[in-house]
Amino acid sequence: MRSFCFSVSVLLFVFAFALYAAPPAPCQNATAQNQIPLRVAIVGLVHGHVQGFLDHSLHSPEIEIVGIAESNQALASQYAARYNLSRNLLFADLDEMLERTHPQAVLVYANTYDHRRVVETCARRGVHVMMEKPLAVSLDDALAIEKAAGRGKIQVLVNYETTWYASNRAAYDLVHENALGDVRKVVVHDGHSGPKEIGVGPEFLSWLTDPKLNGGGALFDFGCYGADLMTWLMDGQRPETVTAVTQQIKPEVYPHVDDEATIILTYPKAQAIVQASWNWPFDRKDMEVYGQTGYVITVKRDDIRVRRAGGTEEQVAAKAVPAPYDNSLAFLKAVVVNGMKVDGPSSLDTNVTVTEILDAARRSAASGKTIRLPASR
Repeated sequence: MRSFCFSVSVLLFVFAFALYAAPPAPCQNATAQNQIPLRVAIVGLVHGHVQGFLDHSLHSPEIEIVGIAESNQALASQYAARYNLSRNLLFADLDEMLERTHPQAVLVYANTYDHRRVVETCARRGVHVMMEKPLAVSLDDALAIEKAAGRGKIQVLVNYETTWYASNRAAYDLVHENALGDVRKVVVHDGHSGPKEIGVGPEFLSWLTDPKLNGGGALFDFGCYGADLMTWLMDGQRPETVTAVTQQIKPEVYPHVDDEATIILTYPKAQAIVQASWNWPFDRKDMEVYGQTGYVITVKRDDIRVRRAGGTEEQVAAKAVPAPYDNSLAFLKAVVVNGMKVDGPSSLDTNVTVTEILDAARRSAASGKTIRLPASR
């Protein structure tokens, strides 16, 4: 009997020790990982959106900034002083920063022309990338980015302000719930009075108004929003034709790029009109979606106007967007840490199509002709 009791005691001790020594369950590991800040580096400080990022996210618990690569050291010093950043974070060279800081992802605030170089450099080291819109200045660059991302097994995300709007998500949901019938026409408005007029910084203005570094003027700066939203609404479908008209209404202010652009996209049973402007009296980012049986019009970030067959128009608050689809950093962390699938307006697939549209729009505006896209890329 004494031997039996001893054996049971030993078994209980071994079982308890095994439970104590066993690794945490997968969900516990995931929770622990999610509590660790994502190690990110900033590439470039010449994009004005970096100010908004630093103002709102510098001390976010989601991230730890481990390095900043900016070749303009005077500009880097300005930001270091303004935000009380350690000088040890500053690097003049991207390769050196990646080598010494080992970020999990980089946030790109460079000119658009440099996006390809940044992605190719990061891909060689397996570092994920999130950049400010648009993806690239040309389809050639977009395809090179896609190839580099595949080779390096990295995610490349494109950040649009409008991706995180509850109003746009509500419009998308209505379309995909078939609450409006098949989409027939989409009209997207994106613009303001002009980068110089709203007072963007000199380092931002210099490349926004350079056709090589920006790809165009308002056409690329604001046309990308509408191309992105339409591609998302159409589940990645590419348009059959692209027709664009651009103007220089203020050539004395913007002598090298367009400041007014309209793009028309045609699909087998739908059409989109993308309006992009540096000439409007007020800034706006909104969208109208017309289906066979109803329509939805977004109202800024959080409201929509809806009318369906047999009813009258009503304005309602859009449902809150669930995490991690509600902000760029939460989304990036979910992708990098948790391996969340990437689709929709931030995805590389969507944004290669966006760049294809913008590239064709630029050629259409220059030639005065409609561009028919090939059946496949």
